[in-house]
Amino acid sequence: MSKILFVMTGADHWTLADGTQHPTGFWAEEAIAPYDAFKAAGHEIVVATPGGVVPTVDAGSLAPEFNDGQENAARMAAAVSANTELRSPIKLEEVNLDDYAAVFYPGGHGPMEDLSVDAESGALLTRALESGKPLGVVCHAPAALLAATKDDGTNTFAGYDVAAFTNVEEAQAGLADKAKWLLQDRLTEAGVNVRVGEPWAPHVVVDRNLVTGQNPASAAPLAAELLEKLA
Repeated sequence: MSKILFVMTGADHWTLADGTQHPTGFWAEEAIAPYDAFKAAGHEIVVATPGGVVPTVDAGSLAPEFNDGQENAARMAAAVSANTELRSPIKLEEVNLDDYAAVFYPGGHGPMEDLSVDAESGALLTRALESGKPLGVVCHAPAALLAATKDDGTNTFAGYDVAAFTNVEEAQAGLADKAKWLLQDRLTEAGVNVRVGEPWAPHVVVDRNLVTGQNPASAAPLAAELLEKLA
């Protein structure tokens, strides 16, 4: 079957407005649920990060309250630990897009720190969008869209409809008033059309080859949409 590229944050913290570092990384469900779906469909997964650093899982994403209880939390932690692709990423700057049938960006607050300003990731996103290949981005990972610009300086995704982690969700998570900037606001300022769904409920937006999801609960349905496009 095909190879799918997972582009993941290399950050283990998010710098807040007062300069403190909020521990983070990638959100487990947003990587594992699509990973399981793609593998079950027979696809190969390759993980890439800036510099090829091993991605850090956000410890909060392994807590029972975010996994419907201790049993599922333990299962999620085991899935992260057992994932060999996560432990052996390639360097983002060495990715050849021609090798992949689709590209997927899981979230967590990590992308707010690094991928939001990573020119290599931004260029890859532009190439992926223009290629027509299925491109999936979920939760906070649309922060990476901010680094995708055209030659004239405008954002590659301006005019596209997307779902992304909302101001309301950031406020309910307790971090909105501590953040340097909010994802929904910055995407809107870049000309991207953020389509807001109910807080924490699955919400996926499809615009041409771009498939985006609002929050962790959107990761599995987003993966299903990508698989339909691959089929």
